[in-house]
Amino acid sequence: MSNSIESLSTEMLESALNRLRSGALVAMPTETVYGLAGDASNDVAVAGIFALKQRPQINPLIVHVADAAMAQRYVGWNETAQHLSAAFWTGALTSSESGQSERRG
Repeated sequence: MSNSIESLSTEMLESALNRLRSGALVAMPTETVYGLAGDASNDVAVAGIFALKQRPQINPLIVHVADAAMAQRYVGWNETAQHLSAAFWTGALTSSESGQSERRG
């Protein structure tokens, strides 16, 4: 199987999306390895990632976001974050922030 999103059928993508929306986890190819994806706003999905990976609760998870508005839902957002996002998005921007979330149960 190719690791290109273009090689996935509409049905495969819809299945993955439905699983994510339901709190399930999805394996997905990245540039170098397979990743484990879940909805960061879903406590069941987050707990599932920690459990499946046997990851200690003190090790934070990475949350990928599309834009500054989405990032603000998950982390403490301040003026510095706003300036950095305005200057460097869209593009590669990594920020390490303390988490807060609008998680649904």
